[in-house]
Amino acid sequence: MQRGTGNTFYRTNLGLPLLLAVVVFLLFDLTDLDRVLSNLIYDPSIGLFPLEHNELFEKVTHKWPRIIPNWTGEIAIIGSLLSFIWPRFAKHPNARITVWLEKIRLAPVLRFTTRHRRDFLFVVVAFALSTGVIHYLKSHTSVYCPVETTLYGGTEIRKEWWENFSLLHKAGAGRCWPGGHASSAFSLFALYFVARRYRWQHSKKLLYVVLLLGFVYGTTRVFQGWHYMSHTLWSGIFVWLSSLSMALVFYGRAKLAMPINDGAAKDVNKAPFGEKQIV
Repeated sequence: MQRGTGNTFYRTNLGLPLLLAVVVFLLFDLTDLDRVLSNLIYDPSIGLFPLEHNELFEKVTHKWPRIIPNWTGEIAIIGSLLSFIWPRFAKHPNARITVWLEKIRLAPVLRFTTRHRRDFLFVVVAFALSTGVIHYLKSHTSVYCPVETTLYGGTEIRKEWWENFSLLHKAGAGRCWPGGHASSAFSLFALYFVARRYRWQHSKKLLYVVLLLGFVYGTTRVFQGWHYMSHTLWSGIFVWLSSLSMALVFYGRAKLAMPINDGAAKDVNKAPFGEKQIV
């Protein structure tokens, strides 16, 4: 891998998110833009955000969408566990249980999980890390949600995330920064890095879908008064950096930086998504 390719990789995947973080900090955290956007939605005549207590909207935009990241994480955990089973049977191809697994067509599934053990484990660890990072930031900044503050009928004083930040201790009871619901969608960034590892030609489309889901998850909470718009942006930045760091640990920069081309998908010596053996 050429040095220039590596520099391009880091400029795109690390430099741009860090630049976005600076822009978000300057544009939102140091101005009233968040409040301006929320004020456009808030109805002072009734003292509520119009969708704040809409149960159907809550189910459709908050509870039901959790199925996507939740099932993804559960499938990754199950796949990781199953990946350790097939090697035990593969040593005894003529054993009764091995023949039975082939007969009920479960053996191909077990072989697939074994072949992609690293990918399943990566998704599990990336999900865990991004969740841990968001939880840490929430508890160590103690930012209250808009509806909890005196600006929108609550009882808490609004403060920026850095005003209460504590490195080693919990800063208070607030748990609104960054956006947790948006982070659950952004955690699917892990799938993008798996796709990039295999040079899948639709990798960018997958990335755009995850970005769209994250913004939909986050924006709907803004309409309910439970987050500011910047909370979604910060959530995406932190989850991206967490997922990127784990992808570098599991796959390495050289593998992730390889260009996407049709030849990668046509190599008959490679397994689905591009590699023959990854365990």
